[in-house]
Amino acid sequence: MLSRKIPLVIAIAGGSGSGKTTVASEILKRVNGDRIAYLPHDAYYRDLKDLPPNQLVSINFDHPNSLETSLLTEHIKKLKNWQPVDLPLYDFTTHTRTDQSTRIEPQPVVIVEGILIFAEQTLRELFDIKIFVDTDPDLRFIRRLRRDITERGRTTEAVITQYLNTVRPMHLEFVEPSKRYADVIIPEGGFNTVALDMVISRIENMLNDDQAAIHE
Repeated sequence: MLSRKIPLVIAIAGGSGSGKTTVASEILKRVNGDRIAYLPHDAYYRDLKDLPPNQLVSINFDHPNSLETSLLTEHIKKLKNWQPVDLPLYDFTTHTRTDQSTRIEPQPVVIVEGILIFAEQTLRELFDIKIFVDTDPDLRFIRRLRRDITERGRTTEAVITQYLNTVRPMHLEFVEPSKRYADVIIPEGGFNTVALDMVISRIENMLNDDQAAIHE
């Protein structure tokens, strides 16, 4: 008899530069990536193309209001109902949402990754497994500094200013407290092979069970 389970939604949260993306990438690499739908919260930043440059510099991109979480919630619900979604494509150098998008097909596993996803109750209610990647602040800052300079065209001074003005305060206000909602805490992210092995084993078992159910 043909049957289809509701997709398993795995959430990966943690501070900026904690290694969330590394954990998600490792899961995609080691598990059958063709059976996983991946939704990064970063793709859902609000489009600021109509905002004057003098106002743009004052935007707090580390506050939950800077992200269109309602759209992410809608997309997760659609994927859980085996419906495809169009993932927005965000340009971090101009702070604008482009006209392009990526079609995400429904899969047995959905991975949602982002800094603030545990701070939103509407999102937490959709997650089956909540993972928090816990990394020391100095390492997180160094990783963010390197990324923003090489990938997003920022200056060192601009990164430091943003970190002190918004990243660190918002981490203390929203990200760190949200750790209490995690089912699993992974210190050092992708470098913690023992924790990753356990998470990946759980996903693989679920996929195998799902495949067996389809063929019953």
